[in-house]
Amino acid sequence: MTERFRGDLEAVFRSAYPRVVGVAARVLGSRDEAEDVAQEVFLTFARSSVPAGEAAGWLSVAAAHAALNHLRSGRRRAAREGSAGAADAVAGDIADDVVTRDEHRRVRAALARLPKRHAVALVLRHSGLSYAEVAAALDLSPGSVGTTVRRAESALREELIRHASSE
Repeated sequence: MTERFRGDLEAVFRSAYPRVVGVAARVLGSRDEAEDVAQEVFLTFARSSVPAGEAAGWLSVAAAHAALNHLRSGRRRAAREGSAGAADAVAGDIADDVVTRDEHRRVRAALARLPKRHAVALVLRHSGLSYAEVAAALDLSPGSVGTTVRRAESALREELIRHASSE
């Protein structure tokens, strides 16, 4: 049996792929992993009945959710450990690179511990979506997006502080 996909898939893919990868990359910190997540998201979309007019918002939220799930699942740990032994070209100050990587790891871990709605709101807003786009994607009123994002940022800061004191 041949699986049938949506007729609008190619057009939606061409227009939304950069944003979907961008949202996932924001969460994962890896373009390669973000492209894997985007593939999963578009496969799910291809089988869905999401109206084409709602595709951009749906795909952005789906990318954030899928990336957060990927982050939380621990699959990244195996990939990180496997590549830890690989020789990287030394560029710039190694201490700065280590500190930056550690900070990114801490923020991603804290983001993964947030309630999904807060994490998704942060990811979407910091991925360049406008308040109106975030509102549409999360089914919020545009006026509440700023409050939601500020609360999410505050929760992220608290999570970072809480885990900094336990390290």
